Amino acid sequence: MSITAGSDHQFAEILSKVPQITAMFWLTKILATTFGETAGDALSMSLNLGYLVSTFIFAAVFIASVYFQIKSKHYHPFLYWFTIIASTTVGTTMADFVDRSLGIGYAGGSSILLSLVCLSLWVWHKAEGSISPHAVNHPRAEMFYWLTITFSQTLGTALGDWSADTAGLGYTGGIALFTGLIILIFVLYRFTKISRTLLFWSAFVLTRPLGAVVGDFLDKPISSGGLDLSRFAASAVLLAAITMCVYWSQRNESNKLSNAADL
Repeated sequence: MSITAGSDHQFAEILSKVPQITAMFWLTKILATTFGETAGDALSMSLNLGYLVSTFIFAAVFIASVYFQIKSKHYHPFLYWFTIIASTTVGTTMADFVDRSLGIGYAGGSSILLSLVCLSLWVWHKAEGSISPHAVNHPRAEMFYWLTITFSQTLGTALGDWSADTAGLGYTGGIALFTGLIILIFVLYRFTKISRTLLFWSAFVLTRPLGAVVGDFLDKPISSGGLDLSRFAASAVLLAAITMCVYWSQRNESNKLSNAADL
């Protein structure tokens, strides 16, 4: 394939081992984070394995998927999104273990995890000179990328639980809050010159608590403000939707690359 025209940014996106940031990316991310909440709760609660055992199981899957992701030479959409799903499931059970089993609480857990996200981004920037997702094209950058994602997924779970329970917003209130914040970031993206990288990571973090409250809304008892749906059934539907989104994105991307090669 040869590409005779295009900006440096387009070349960076082609070389990067992460997907292009499009509306479909954000839809898939929200579905993945919602799946992480329902699947994580299914293992830790429905199967009664507990938060710690479930965390070890999901962590093993996540570490293995990151290993294959880093070893791969090119971007593989299903491997990438499987790794995202693995990060969000381990983030769910890890946050629940820290907040509930260790008794730190949602506010304390959120504060610790926010500090870890900021620290990870700071060290990444110091080491690489950039924290842009478009620059994730070699092993060290990928390690920082997935470490930051793990912290952000765990933070998002704690934030979602904090908004629904501690802040008293409930699930619908939490959904409205985080949806509104994501819309605000979109407005800032369209009408300001604020760093796109900063806006990306802000939106990336906020999609996790949105997924957390949506997931809880789906499977929590009606008496608690949820819909009391089966965690396993909800997870299966979400996984099917994620698969369709990844397939559709890959198909569109392949068509764009084919058209570019013909120029």
